[in-house]
This record gives sequence, C-alpha cells and structure tokens, in this order.
Amino acid sequence: MRIPIIAANWKMNKTSGETRDFFTRFSEFPKPGPVEIVICPPYPLLSLAAELCQSGGLRLGAQNMYWETAGAFTGEVSPLLLRDLEVQYVIVGHSERRQTFAETDQNVSRKVKAAFAADLVPIVCVGETLQQRQSGRTEAVVEEQVAAAVGGLDPSQVRRLVIAYEPVWAIGSGLPANAGDAERVAIFIRRQIGNLFSLKVARDVRIQYGGSVKPENIADFMSSAEIDGALVGGASLDAAVFTAIIEAGLGVRAS
Repeated sequence: MRIPIIAANWKMNKTSGETRDFFTRFSEFPKPGPVEIVICPPYPLLSLAAELCQSGGLRLGAQNMYWETAGAFTGEVSPLLLRDLEVQYVIVGHSERRQTFAETDQNVSRKVKAAFAADLVPIVCVGETLQQRQSGRTEAVVEEQVAAAVGGLDPSQVRRLVIAYEPVWAIGSGLPANAGDAERVAIFIRRQIGNLFSLKVARDVRIQYGGSVKPENIADFMSSAEIDGALVGGASLDAAVFTAIIEAGLGVRAS
C-alpha cells in the first residue's frame, strides 16, 4: 500500500519568525493518518525547520540541490550538506527551475542520482507547458522527462522515488488541471515505469499532483487511486489552509 505524501513547497517565502509561527499553528490541528507530510522551506530555514519538523513528526525537504558533493560551486548546496541538516526529501526539476534557471533533463538526472547517493529521496517534477499541451505533446514531454529522471537507477531506487506531475501552465495560475487529465497522466507515468522496470516497481512509485492545489480541489485529485498526494505551493504557506488540504485529501481516501 502506498502511503500518501503531501509536500509543502514554500518557495522563496517566510522568515524564521514566520516559520516558528507556522509550526506553532500547524501543531494545533489534529493530523489524520497515515500520511507523510513534508515541509520544504528555503535553504536558510532548513536548520530551524529540521528542529520543528522533528518535534512535530513531519518530514523535512529541500527545494533544490547541486549534484556535486563539494567544490567551487558558489551559491549551490550539496546533497551531503542537506543530509547533514537532516533533510529527507529534495525537490528536483521543478518547472520554475527548468523555466527560469534553464535546468535541463540532464541536470535533473544528475541530481536524482546524487540525491540517492546521499540517501535523500527525490521528488521529481514533470509536466508540460501550455503550448506543449495545446499541441498535443503532453505525453511526449512527460515521457522524456521521466525517462531522463529514472535512467541509470536500479529498481530499489525507483520504488522510493516520488514523481510530481505539475503541468507548468497550472502552477500559481489558480487554474488547476482537470482531475481526469491528471489521472490519465499519472496512469501514463506508471505504465512507463512498468515498461522500463516492472509492474511491481510501478505499483510502488508514489505520484503526486501539483499546480494550484487548494482545499476545494484536492479531493478531486486524490479520489484517483493513481494519485498519492500533492505538491502544494502557495496554499501551503498558511497552516490552516495546508491542514485543510491534508484533511480533504485524506478524507476522500478514507471514504
């Protein structure tokens, strides 16, 4: 059975004081289970968040990393540094990294391998732009991104991998993908993993949906047996709203 995973991507938001306030408020709400809740703050907040996640029974994630363990790479962060800070998950290949910072599939592949080498679990983001969607290239784009991410991995690593389907046009737009479309892409991804590895490996991979996730729509996505959680952006900044997303998402699984 795949345990649902709901991750908060805070992006470039929150101060240390706001982080403490979030965790204080978040701790006031009862959490349904079983579920893995991952908080991904900006780099400067990782040490503080590690302490607060541990006391709250939450997982800690980073928003990015470099593929080298050390060296003259000004401004980058190594996977070993993340592991030293008790980070467990790392987002790799987010569309904002691909679009704004020209991150390639090759970069994503290197980061995935480096993450596993440091005993970090990658949350690999895949998804198409609006232009690619309108030209009917969604599956081709996703297939290429997934193939690059899992290339060279062994089955035990792929089983631990988390794949977040995030249509680029939906992120931050307030216009989420149709739940049926998201399910079809999740099925496509799982079928691709099955073809590349095995059906057993494919059944173990957790697939999230991301892109304008809210309390009002999370149940639509997680009502599909193929979608195991969500990667939540702006809506995860408010403790009450993020809790409502978790409750709504898990509520539909329990019904």
